[in-house]
Amino acid sequence: MSSNFKRIALVGRYRQDSILDTLTQLCDWLENEHYEVKLESQTAQALKQAERGLSMDKLCQETDLIIVLGGDGSFLGVACSAAEHQLPVLGINHGRLGFLTDIHPSHCISEVAKVLAGDYLEEKRFLLETILMDTRVHESALNDVVLSPGPLPHMIEFEIYINAEFVCRQRADGLIIATPTGSTAYALSGGGPILSPDLEAIVLVPMFPHTLSSRPIVIDSRQSIKIALTLGNEGSAQLSCDGRARIPLAAGSHFEIQRKKQELRLIHPKHYHYFETLRSKLGWTHKPEKPSF
Repeated sequence: MSSNFKRIALVGRYRQDSILDTLTQLCDWLENEHYEVKLESQTAQALKQAERGLSMDKLCQETDLIIVLGGDGSFLGVACSAAEHQLPVLGINHGRLGFLTDIHPSHCISEVAKVLAGDYLEEKRFLLETILMDTRVHESALNDVVLSPGPLPHMIEFEIYINAEFVCRQRADGLIIATPTGSTAYALSGGGPILSPDLEAIVLVPMFPHTLSSRPIVIDSRQSIKIALTLGNEGSAQLSCDGRARIPLAAGSHFEIQRKKQELRLIHPKHYHYFETLRSKLGWTHKPEKPSF
């Protein structure tokens, strides 16, 4: 059995020399195996092959599979474009945690070879789409949408509506709206629950709320969320999607969040197991040699 992946895009981020080494080895191996290799523009520059560089949009139009080398942040930078074009993405972890980039660099060539031979798992992850009602700007996020203060820390006041029904008014440092994919990221640091990636759910996590009764809320992913900054806000606020697009918000601004129609096609090695990843990345107890039951 073989895959239909013939045109391979490489996207790398370069905080370490080891990333460039892995990238060079992978690029050489793919070309020796007669795959058509495409390079994202910054990746091409790092390889001193700037003339081969393509924009992300062009890259997505001309490839069958994107391989990302870096951490989860690098992966997030590719995810939205890949989802728009329904392109599968495979991650090689050169970051810290690596919930999304789950191939270790030392096994890079052997694991990629298995994937290209058709020996892999594919799963779908949904994204969030945010619409700023004042400007009609649209932004997408695989992990989370975050409402936070501006440059200076201060509490902000906002109202939450779900399916147009008023839920509550909160004073807090902000609000994290996360997918199951993003539940192990910023939302987890803020005290939110871990959501299994196959759940059709969204979690809303208040950041340092002024009332002790404020708790995370889990809702169905098909529900629409509206957040309105109250007119009483004196300081500034901002909105970010997966840590990008920090958009300033004035008092009285409001935005809507809904599930995006296009989903991300996420590729894993055949031996991938979600809860094994959680145990490894979060330092939980090791798996026993045999079950206790």
